[in-house]
Amino acid sequence: MADTDKIFDVFLIKPSHYDRDGYPIRWWRSILPSNSLACMNALTEDCAERRILGVDVEIRITLIDEVNERVRAARLIRRARRDGGRAIVALVGVQSNQFPRAMDIARPFLAEGLPVCVGGFHVSGCISMLPEMPDDLKQAQAAGVSFFLGEAEEHRLDEVYRDAWNGKLKPVYNHLSDLPDIAGAPGPFVPPETMRRAVAGMSSFDLGRGCPFQCSFCSIINVHGRKSRHRTPDDLEAVIRRNYAIGVDYFFVTDDNLARNRDWEAMLDRLIALRETEGIRLQLVIQVDTLCHRIPDFIEKCVRAGVVTVFIGMENINPDNLAAAKKKQNRISEYREMPLAWKKHAVFVVCGYIVGLPFDTSDSVLRDIEIIKTELPMDAINLNVLTPLPGSEDHKKAYEAGQWMDPDMNRYDLCQRVSHHPVMSDAEWDEAYEAAWRAYYTPEHMVTVLRRVFGLRSNKRRFTLNRMVWYHFYSRGRFRHYRQEGGFLPMRARTDRRPEMGSEAPLTFYPRNAAYVAHWLFRYASIWCWLRYQLWKIERDPKRFDYRDTALTPPDASDEETLGLFTATSGGRASVEAEHKRAGIVARARAGAVKETAGSAGEG
Repeated sequence: MADTDKIFDVFLIKPSHYDRDGYPIRWWRSILPSNSLACMNALTEDCAERRILGVDVEIRITLIDEVNERVRAARLIRRARRDGGRAIVALVGVQSNQFPRAMDIARPFLAEGLPVCVGGFHVSGCISMLPEMPDDLKQAQAAGVSFFLGEAEEHRLDEVYRDAWNGKLKPVYNHLSDLPDIAGAPGPFVPPETMRRAVAGMSSFDLGRGCPFQCSFCSIINVHGRKSRHRTPDDLEAVIRRNYAIGVDYFFVTDDNLARNRDWEAMLDRLIALRETEGIRLQLVIQVDTLCHRIPDFIEKCVRAGVVTVFIGMENINPDNLAAAKKKQNRISEYREMPLAWKKHAVFVVCGYIVGLPFDTSDSVLRDIEIIKTELPMDAINLNVLTPLPGSEDHKKAYEAGQWMDPDMNRYDLCQRVSHHPVMSDAEWDEAYEAAWRAYYTPEHMVTVLRRVFGLRSNKRRFTLNRMVWYHFYSRGRFRHYRQEGGFLPMRARTDRRPEMGSEAPLTFYPRNAAYVAHWLFRYASIWCWLRYQLWKIERDPKRFDYRDTALTPPDASDEETLGLFTATSGGRASVEAEHKRAGIVARARAGAVKETAGSAGEG
């Protein structure tokens, strides 16, 4: 048995955030483990293998993803005391909406004298962009919490764990200005006991970090930086093999834009070899930009590598809004061709869309949703409220201008309004967001999406049905705040309620919670049964493969005159003119090159 004076407990905890009733969002089974948690676990395993605290010190790792496991602070404190009392509580990957919950988790550990360190986008984003710490970070530091800023590769955890072992944790470990090389670093991994709490053996990994674009609403570029850094194909294969050995073959690739990874082809070729040579039947969910279809062979190789779902950051169809958000890389002239390029294959296409950009109005939001439904072959749409996330340019500007932003970070989940709009009133913005969800996920449009599956002769019929049920379910206002940490069968603990909301009496809590779970199950089952019946009817339609609509029609020159995508806004009309001008410049350049070549040939 190990000497208890030579044990160091590392509690890696990924906090959830509170639902509107004040309970941490937690599921019997979540959708997938946190990639931040997987990365931190692998890096801590590496610390343990290298014996950074001495050859006679054992580092014991405990992983808790609160989205699928309850954080029992008293039990963890007893474990640390039993093992000798040397431990660290690392709150991992804490986003802004999770920071209040993270602080509530930290308090009982701090009260017992155990060191607590918080990392993630909230602390890193605030300190990277603001002239001083906001009040919530100051209060956390005053309570004794330490901050880890930036990324933890290149053995940066060594210092943190050694300081915690020696009882001398520093207030801040700042690595924001020194981005690590992640090539060759330990790949993300969570052990089987953690994987069993997720659905369908699904996990995640990142292949690259950093983004070259400058979107004003994004905090990633100010934490991970704008310089792209990548893992290697060998790193990727090692991650796949280690996870596949424990039964994981379904992965969410967390890169914001896989298409901008300079080694994308080598990465995909390695995955293709694993699938086609060794029979490892991988399935992937990836995120890309709106121009990836222009990269030769990119989509085809993605499909061969196992991509079944693609998230596309479309964000808006009004060019004026895209320009205001510094999303100028998105050109609506590509919006018709881009999803059709993916729909030539059996890929489920989801677009990210923001409600509340500067040129949005109550009427324009609904108009734009109808245009998307009619003219673009998207399967699902993920609607977000424009949110000044700490770490983003939007947040910095609002902070420096003294503009109102909701002080409750728990609300910064992209589902709730936390600022004011330049055109719409607060009530109008709230209603526009609710109406947009209702407008897209109507029964009629969900049936249209299923009909398109047959029109495209896709084999993703049940796949599409199940995901449409998921998105429709979370389009309802009562459940929408769950979608960022989605799962199956909500779980609540009476004593975990947000402190300022107070605990419910047992005779109130348990009947109400039972009714809540029953409502959740009934609602989900009823949507699934109804949509399954619609699919059954379509399957028996002899003309099901003949289905066509505007969205499935290949783009042509007449689109510029007939489609709302190009005619509904002045920005849309201007984008058409700009595209004509751009095409003319290219044509003249090519003609000049041909003429010069011909002249050279004549001289020869």
